[in-house]
Amino acid sequence: MKKLRVKLVTNSYDIHIGSGLLAQTGQRLKELGFSDKLVIITDTTVGSLYGNTLKQALLNNSFDILTIEVPEGEEQKSLETAGRLYHQLTDFYAERTTPVLALGGGVIGDLAGFIAATYMRGVPLIQIPTTLLAQGDSSIGGKVAVNHGLLKNKIGAFYQPRLTISDISTLKTLSPREISDGLAEVIKHGVILDSEFFGYLEENIDKIKSLDEQVLERVVSHSAEIKAGVVEKDELDLGLRNILNYGHTVGHAIESVSELKVWHGEAVALGMLAEARISNWLGILEDNEVIRLENLIAKAGLPTEIPGLQLERLIQAMKHDKKILQGKIRLVLPRSIGNVFISDETSQSVIEESLAG
Repeated sequence: MKKLRVKLVTNSYDIHIGSGLLAQTGQRLKELGFSDKLVIITDTTVGSLYGNTLKQALLNNSFDILTIEVPEGEEQKSLETAGRLYHQLTDFYAERTTPVLALGGGVIGDLAGFIAATYMRGVPLIQIPTTLLAQGDSSIGGKVAVNHGLLKNKIGAFYQPRLTISDISTLKTLSPREISDGLAEVIKHGVILDSEFFGYLEENIDKIKSLDEQVLERVVSHSAEIKAGVVEKDELDLGLRNILNYGHTVGHAIESVSELKVWHGEAVALGMLAEARISNWLGILEDNEVIRLENLIAKAGLPTEIPGLQLERLIQAMKHDKKILQGKIRLVLPRSIGNVFISDETSQSVIEESLAG
């Protein structure tokens, strides 16, 4: 097992990464001083796969458990769903010391995190991510949110977990598409800060896709370490942390306009390519770097061409993005693999060209 410490001013916490960690959850929570009751929030698929393992680990440590299962899907990240869950927590007599355990992927992490941040003005949150996307990215950093209509993560908060437990054995039940989807955020971390890690991904992409446990543990832990390092320097997303949005301004627009038919990681992959091409057209990013990125994205099983979406709707969705500043679309553009910068000077015509391919 690998353990990372996310060192924040007031809300530092550990990330545990390894195989078979679900069965240790009750013991870990006891070590943090929790007892009595707790709430598990998960989806129906993850609940059927890992709910019993987690519950048994908790029962072995004398916890009183409420399990809430919601259907799968991005559409569950809504105020309507949150409202239903508040009622269930109230009926369970959940208190301000009652931890909420988020067992699942990015949707559950966001939804359960939002519930934890807002119920009684905040109850303890434990992140237990079960997808590559969540283990390598979304469960780290304390951003929790629900969508507003088709606008991604429009209503949310910064709320750090007390502990994150990433059991990489849960990745073995993911579909190839789910593995690919998570690889987008992992690749992103290499592009923004670590060219050596990007090279490691190029060399080991087949082992990752075949779920080689040793390689997966290294990939998840290093990806988490990169993100944690950025979060430590800018917890509230006021400066440096903006680089983590590489691919997301375009990506969130693609998700929204596709009515969430394009998955998050797939959309981010397309956004990374679009923003890399913009940098290339501006004479900054070299041709061979764009080719390396496109090749790795393709080998990861991710799309490289935007599906037939209306260009005007994509631009409009980008103008609703949370990262808009003084009406200008902000993009993260790579100078080279491992080095990016933030720009709000890209003309709309150049953005449109990049989206048109």
